[in-house]
Amino acid sequence: MTNLTVLLQAPELNLQLVADGVLTGAIFALAAYGMALVWGVMNIINVAQGEFVMLGGYVVIGLAAYGVPLALAVPAAAVVQFIVGWVLYRVVIFRIVECDLFTSVLATFGLSIVMQQLANEVFGANVRTVDAGLGSAQLAGGMVSVPFVKLAGFAAALALGAALRLFLRHARLGRAIRATAQNGRAARVLGVDTDRVYAATFALNAAICGAAGGLVAMTWVVHPYLGLPYTVRAFMIVVVAGLGNMLPVLVAGGALGVAENYAGFLLGTEYQTAFLYALLVVILVWRNQMLRRQRRYLR
Repeated sequence: MTNLTVLLQAPELNLQLVADGVLTGAIFALAAYGMALVWGVMNIINVAQGEFVMLGGYVVIGLAAYGVPLALAVPAAAVVQFIVGWVLYRVVIFRIVECDLFTSVLATFGLSIVMQQLANEVFGANVRTVDAGLGSAQLAGGMVSVPFVKLAGFAAALALGAALRLFLRHARLGRAIRATAQNGRAARVLGVDTDRVYAATFALNAAICGAAGGLVAMTWVVHPYLGLPYTVRAFMIVVVAGLGNMLPVLVAGGALGVAENYAGFLLGTEYQTAFLYALLVVILVWRNQMLRRQRRYLR
């Protein structure tokens, strides 16, 4: 109640929470872009989504330690993660593409555990970060602070969403991805190499997560076990926004970021993760009720 009173008495604090939430949600939306792509094209729920974000953060931290500018380190992390995603598809994921959804959840959950333990062995369990050195903008007479690195993340989410839309609509591989998502068997009959499409889709997802991980490393911290909350966030955003369009994903990401910020302020940061999982349950129950209504209407 004390924190609620503070919010009512200081409107500029609400502006700070909303601004931080929207900009933070844009980074969540980046991970959700990739999950929506893999889910829509390959019918796979990638439980290792957050681990790709984590590895991208470590790549950026490692490159920054060798003096690589951050403006180059983030794209480099995306390239490295694209290669990692391609290799993982060829080693593991191709075996579960035609399997049921439950099998894909189990397989990618096992993959996430392996990636966590490998990161722990290679990088250690210490929390790491990298200083972006970009500073922040002061608004409302200095009462609201907006870090420029979060603005960069928001701009990256917008640019990447637009680029993905153009790629899927106009590029040859993009059209093949859309055709495979609509009907994989028909696409194969028409000469589309669906195995190559699946590999490119999974690798593209890993690259997007790599870029998101670089922004996470500059904004917060990176450690081997940060993956699960990002997987949950991406899943929640996709469930709410759907698989068809990038703009609803960005909007849902911003809404989730704002909700988390208010929960952390009102309930305390120690309950913020608990709020995230409780919200997941609420969203799943709500989505189930919506699907039941649709089925009842179709009948």
